[in-house]
Amino acid sequence: MSEIASLIERAMKYLRSAELLMREGDNESSVSRAYYAMHYAAQAVLLTKGLSSSSHKGLISLFGEHFVKEGVFSRDMSKELGRAFEKRQLGDYEYVPVITSAEAQEILDKGHEFVETIVGYLKQSGFLQEAAGG
Repeated sequence: MSEIASLIERAMKYLRSAELLMREGDNESSVSRAYYAMHYAAQAVLLTKGLSSSSHKGLISLFGEHFVKEGVFSRDMSKELGRAFEKRQLGDYEYVPVITSAEAQEILDKGHEFVETIVGYLKQSGFLQEAAGG
């Protein structure tokens, strides 16, 4: 299995985990898993250009520069990736619960859209087989 396919498989697994956590009422953990699903999908698409980053902010920046600025993906995708990162930071590092169920559900929904859009692009571009990720 290619590194791209492995990252997409992991993204899909994390979305399923986020759904389970959401059903259990663990909003912060659900947001964390949804963000990481988006993170792995972004990593996968960056690999198509031989790019990677060792930091979250670097990954978000590279995604914006090489895929949003170039018109491959919408500005909304970059915005949602950044928003999910910020919410994940809050959820992971605050001492009291700070993520509402509505926020968690919205991030999960946006996470699904983000990953599905990237999977579609990767399949269309020949970087991912039809069976992968879906």
